[in-house]
Amino acid sequence: MELILTNKELSLRPIKEGDNSVLCKIYGSTREKELSRINYWSDYQKQSFIEQQFLAQHEYYQKNYVGASFFIIQKKEEVIGRLYIQENYKGQSIRIIDISLLPKWRNLRIGSGILKDIMESADELKLPVSIHVESFNPAKKLYEKLGFSKVSETNGVYHLMEWKPEEFKFA
Repeated sequence: MELILTNKELSLRPIKEGDNSVLCKIYGSTREKELSRINYWSDYQKQSFIEQQFLAQHEYYQKNYVGASFFIIQKKEEVIGRLYIQENYKGQSIRIIDISLLPKWRNLRIGSGILKDIMESADELKLPVSIHVESFNPAKKLYEKLGFSKVSETNGVYHLMEWKPEEFKFA
């Protein structure tokens, strides 16, 4: 997918073979709060768990989202996150498979800016945008603020949220 970012300090580059360690670090940062509550695991056990979970997720995404774009988000040359997106998901929508920023880059309107850029592209294509989000994920509030609505729920934890072009509003 060719996505033009409004914030000119940011860039997207396709992931490449040598990126697994930084991608694992980004993934691990999304699980830090959860793992901090487990006091009976050593740091080594937690890191091993993160690596195993990252590899399983990475393999799943690669196999199940054929044709998707897998990007590293950079500010200047510094890696700050990842964006996995499929422009033509099942011929019906743009699917944000994953968008994650490293902790020091969160709550700076970077993620919301990228989401708005995706929504603008979707508006031009007249396609909805969808994303799965865990019910307890703080980003869920951002999606709601941007006009995403819950359309389904899986296992009481995963919410499929969708934004439609006719609901295109920015706060």
